[in-house]
Amino acid sequence: MTDDHVPENLPKIAPGNREVISDHYVPKNVTDDAASFKFKIFIRLNASRVTFKNVSFEHSVLDGSYFRNCVFDSCNFTGCRFIGCNLHQSSFPGSRFDYATFERSHVDSDILTSWTPREENLKMRFARSLRMNFQQVGDAKAVNEAITQELDATSRHLFESWLSEDEFYRNKYRGLQRIRQFLAWVEFWVLHFIWGNGESIPKLLRAIIIAMIVIAIYDANAANGSATIQDYWESLKEAPAIFLGTISRPFHTTAAASLIVATRLIALSLLTALLVKRFGRR
Repeated sequence: MTDDHVPENLPKIAPGNREVISDHYVPKNVTDDAASFKFKIFIRLNASRVTFKNVSFEHSVLDGSYFRNCVFDSCNFTGCRFIGCNLHQSSFPGSRFDYATFERSHVDSDILTSWTPREENLKMRFARSLRMNFQQVGDAKAVNEAITQELDATSRHLFESWLSEDEFYRNKYRGLQRIRQFLAWVEFWVLHFIWGNGESIPKLLRAIIIAMIVIAIYDANAANGSATIQDYWESLKEAPAIFLGTISRPFHTTAAASLIVATRLIALSLLTALLVKRFGRR
């Protein structure tokens, strides 16, 4: 319906379907309830050692709520928002968290691996929301776990988006969009291999070692067109010094020397960024 066909008597703002409930608590276990907790805005809702089984919290907002040592068995949290909640030692076996978001909430990190959505794109967004949430509450260890899950889900999502023949992906990514997803996956994979997309010091060190091996191979052949095993070994021993610029080779071409310098500067920049990110979470 266009604006030209909107009735004149239609109000500019209409009331929604969400009820605001403040300062209540749940005194006993709740089972098979599809309406009482759905499409609500709960402010400071409290429960302790209560079991919720097959309860729908769809599209509800839980603001400043307290659920300690609670069990949410096969509950539906689709589109639910957790704002400033305390979910310490609560578990969610069989529950759904599609499109759920968390802000400044205390929740155990095992939610990342035990009760994530099945679809890779939803799992990626779920882990991203939890990563930001853990950063807000200062849980550095959980942040690292969330980043690992987010990167893993992102990798699989990008891979499936251009390769899978699943109806969802083929309807969403067509033609040139499929090519863009392939290029995005290649970029993600290359960066992940080099430095774990900014999260892995061991991978960056591996990339540096590979660069040194390449430098050693080039150095041995540049010094002697018919390099021997001994030549390769000697060049390999001096490769770290060549990489760091402490020694120079007059027989290296200008292009090769420039490439070595560029590689060194990029590697050191990435290492600095990794260390800043890693210790900046503490």
